[in-house]
Amino acid sequence: MPRVPSPPLFADLLDSHLDKLGPEVAKNSYQEALTRSQRKHRHWHTARYIAKSTGVDPHVLWLGIKLGRLSSRLLLPLVGEHDTRLWYISADPIQREITRTDLELGGRITINTDDTFTESERDRFVIGSLMEEAIASSKLEGASTMHQVAKDMLRRNREPRDKHERMIFNNYRALQHIRETNRQPLDEDYLIELQKLLTEGTLEREDEVGRLRRSDERIVVADAYGTVLHDPPHASTLTERLRRLCDFANQEPTRAEPYVHPLIRAAALHFQLAYDHPFCDGNGRTARILFYWMMLRSGYWMFEFLPISRLIIESPGQYQRAFQEVETDEFDLTYFLMYHARLLARARSDLADYLARQRSEYVRAREQYSNADINDRQRSFLLKLSTDPGRQWTIAEYQSLQGVTNPTARSDLLHLEELGYLDRRKVGKKFVFTPSADPPE
Repeated sequence: MPRVPSPPLFADLLDSHLDKLGPEVAKNSYQEALTRSQRKHRHWHTARYIAKSTGVDPHVLWLGIKLGRLSSRLLLPLVGEHDTRLWYISADPIQREITRTDLELGGRITINTDDTFTESERDRFVIGSLMEEAIASSKLEGASTMHQVAKDMLRRNREPRDKHERMIFNNYRALQHIRETNRQPLDEDYLIELQKLLTEGTLEREDEVGRLRRSDERIVVADAYGTVLHDPPHASTLTERLRRLCDFANQEPTRAEPYVHPLIRAAALHFQLAYDHPFCDGNGRTARILFYWMMLRSGYWMFEFLPISRLIIESPGQYQRAFQEVETDEFDLTYFLMYHARLLARARSDLADYLARQRSEYVRAREQYSNADINDRQRSFLLKLSTDPGRQWTIAEYQSLQGVTNPTARSDLLHLEELGYLDRRKVGKKFVFTPSADPPE
């Protein structure tokens, strides 16, 4: 992807084009170009073509755009190059997504018209979603393990066989960790712990695991052709930069001045950590998991079900472009927020489709096994067996699938065997369960 071009400097435009702005403002062509550029918060590299297509001087249009944005900007306590403050404007697409996030991703999940998820059902759904996110996030970093092989590894809880599987295993482990520790305040040690969980056993140099980069280590982000896309701040500034990041993350949203919605706060943390690049490797993985940490900490527990990285994989160019647009346009974070708004809109739609499928399977399982003396967890498992009858299941795999304790998993499977739904045999030291050749009617 070609690097996003930097816009003309605002100060230079004031000197060279301010006298031309007044006569243009009243023209319909200028208003059309301005509206088209502002509606989706277009960057210079797009706005200049909009200007040309409507017969407007691109520099005059950009000056008008910047005057409007700077007059309504909201500053954040995070900084980019030369301590330039990050800022954003409250664009309509962002506000719409904030409203939908509040309405749809902080409340209850229902399977049918009568029930919400039981605790075990919720855990089972979360486990499946965390697996998806772990696999997708690792693919962004280059892991090439086949999807089904990766899910099988996580469900069987077996040791990774190579670096690619280790990346996926690490991501899954880190996601589980933030589920359990998101109430803990963020500090430098916690960030280092996350990076260690994500990168252990995956880097060429193991001494780069679990520490910040040093002053003698110059790390740059480059594309496949060697073009430098991002040159992070010097390592000597990291202590202060991370202190700012952690202070911002730990603010009580309802007491902070000015108020910053958790979704904007999470996206800002995502950008800031990726921009600071405090580690030799694993910065992208750590930045993405920090986004989840912020949303879970803020009470939006349904973010556990949103595989954000899978959607980033489908359009990696848009992710990189949004990051560069912020960096090249005076650290206007709105570009990155607009990107997250589009991403979450798709993620919410995917979640709705997923829940519809699960509701259908839930109803089908209850109807198909309505007379059996089994629980809903066992019903869903029997339905799963019917789609993959050749697969063998151990107690540990069932435990991982359902998100239950080992004794509960053992009891479930032995009860299904007792009723005639499963056959059991011993392989080595483990019991293996397979669908019965003659199940009950």
